[in-house]
Amino acid sequence: METTVSAETLGQYVGDAVIVGVVQQGILSGAAAEANARLEGLVERLIQSGEIRGKGSEVTILHTYGKLPAERVAVVGLGEAAEADLFALRRGMGAAARVLRDRGCRRVATTMHQALPGALRPEQCARAAIEGAYAGLYRGEERKTKPELPEELDELRLLGIAEEHREAATEVARVARVCGEATNYARRLVNLPANEVTPARLAQEAHQVGQRTGLEVEVLGPAQMQELGMNALLAVSAGSEQPARLIVLRHRGKEGGPRVAFVGKGITFDSGGISIKPADKMHLMKSDMAGAAAVLAAMGGAAELKLEVDLLGVIPATENLIGGRAYKPGDVLTAFGGKTVEVISTDAEGRLILADALGYARHLGATHVLDVATLTGACIVALGYVASGVMGNDSELVEAVLDAAERAGERSWRLPLFPEYRRQLDSKIADLKNVGGRPAGAITGGWFLREFVGDTSWVHIDIAGTSLSEQDEPHQVEGATGAGVRTLIALAERMAGGVV
Repeated sequence: METTVSAETLGQYVGDAVIVGVVQQGILSGAAAEANARLEGLVERLIQSGEIRGKGSEVTILHTYGKLPAERVAVVGLGEAAEADLFALRRGMGAAARVLRDRGCRRVATTMHQALPGALRPEQCARAAIEGAYAGLYRGEERKTKPELPEELDELRLLGIAEEHREAATEVARVARVCGEATNYARRLVNLPANEVTPARLAQEAHQVGQRTGLEVEVLGPAQMQELGMNALLAVSAGSEQPARLIVLRHRGKEGGPRVAFVGKGITFDSGGISIKPADKMHLMKSDMAGAAAVLAAMGGAAELKLEVDLLGVIPATENLIGGRAYKPGDVLTAFGGKTVEVISTDAEGRLILADALGYARHLGATHVLDVATLTGACIVALGYVASGVMGNDSELVEAVLDAAERAGERSWRLPLFPEYRRQLDSKIADLKNVGGRPAGAITGGWFLREFVGDTSWVHIDIAGTSLSEQDEPHQVEGATGAGVRTLIALAERMAGGVV
């Protein structure tokens, strides 16, 4: 889909449809008021009759019959006026893009970037509108044999961009397109089945992203990991026929500045190992590599944007299966860097592979480390499916991540790492256990990871609840959401000095 900007108004745009926004109180302003006037009060009458309610992500299609150059007007609800924010804008645009695409529209314009009340900057709204459209247009049907699908939108145009803002708006549109495409790339990887997305396939994907964007890619196999002492990662992989991989990506954007490492959990299928999971919903464990997908997509996006920041991507990739060589509860593992871990549960494997990866990121000179992982069901208990859990050892970096997530439209919430929680990981026979019991499970998972970053600035993002949507929503289909991709890119932009 091509994203363009134009000084045209609603009354000048010739295309298949124009998207305008209304709030739940039925207040018409800007393009919505203009559409109502050109359609001889139709929007207002439908509001009064209750057919248009302004409810979040509600889409009403109106045919213009020549009263406007565009054939249709899509009236999109933004919810309560006080809650009409960037989240509502993204979702509204996603819902409208899906509906219009499925009605056969190919050329669509929007004024939604002008629709929000309040003090949000136009460039923020424009970026959110385009990213929202990409989210809505993703189908999630990678393995369906369905030959007759509606064709995709050819163009999304932002209207009402004055000539003096055209260059800046064009750049915002370019960045939004890259972020939207990167998010959907991660969603595709997560939705593909685990018999296809093996550790070797993830490494192959990394090479392809590198060839396309200029990222440097290095892949370590089991022998190299054994030599480095990555015994935690190798233990998790021992029950699988698929050899583990450690994928390292480099974007050399700026010398002498911070070196930021993104570390993504890459469990391509998680049975739980000997501590086996219940059969119910185990098929969803193909998504336990959502953190790896987010890192791979974000690294590709940052490289395509040519951000002036030195970035590392580190992805430990393996399956966690049952077999004669599988690691066992009660085993003691020596992780990269020498710390010993008593295994209490083989279903707490993500933190084990991340322990080696976090240590290796430090070994490669990272000054700031962020890991993204579907780490704990406990985070879903704490925050549900709405927000990702964020914790870290550097409050300034935590706040930067939360700010990036807010700008990226990904809800996140900080959890504490009080020292009292660390005691739950005490072991009588090793430096620490890999689980600390049921209380505060998301936090003790974070504390475990903290043990392997030393004094390096570090933040952990738990996307266990946000990486999947288990039902269709107006703004997105069931399946992977691409959680974390836009947050990582937004943080890289901030570190490069280009906050948008």
